[in-house]
Amino acid sequence: MSTVRAIAIKHRPRVAMQLIDSAQISVANGILGDFRGCQLNRQITILSATAWRKACAEVNADLPRTIRRANLLVDEVEFDAGFVGKSVIIGEVELIVTEETVPCSMMDAQHPGLTAALVPMWRGGICCNVVKPGHIKLGDSIEFA
Repeated sequence: MSTVRAIAIKHRPRVAMQLIDSAQISVANGILGDFRGCQLNRQITILSATAWRKACAEVNADLPRTIRRANLLVDEVEFDAGFVGKSVIIGEVELIVTEETVPCSMMDAQHPGLTAALVPMWRGGICCNVVKPGHIKLGDSIEFA
């Protein structure tokens, strides 16, 4: 079973991610305070710590995971196409995986080669919509069903 290792939001485009210890999740707005939370099929993004380490190794750099701009960092899981349509249960919160988080060219602005390093094996993470609202915090267990 996976756990929440980090939670991050940003209040507007092109600003640094802000790390937080807990978050309120709503059906209408995703993580409260995150400007992307109302985007269809992309309310909350999740990045695998394992995938991030592999991408960093590929570009030979120890990069802060917040440059990936994902909302949640989780451990003990690697994503693939089989996750689309699965539920993500974090305490009382339920998300549904909608698609792969496709890395954009902004990743290369952070570090040369990072975009290409995030493309294989869904290393860029997954996008989710909120099905059931609630509260999450660091260390919460995550179940993929």
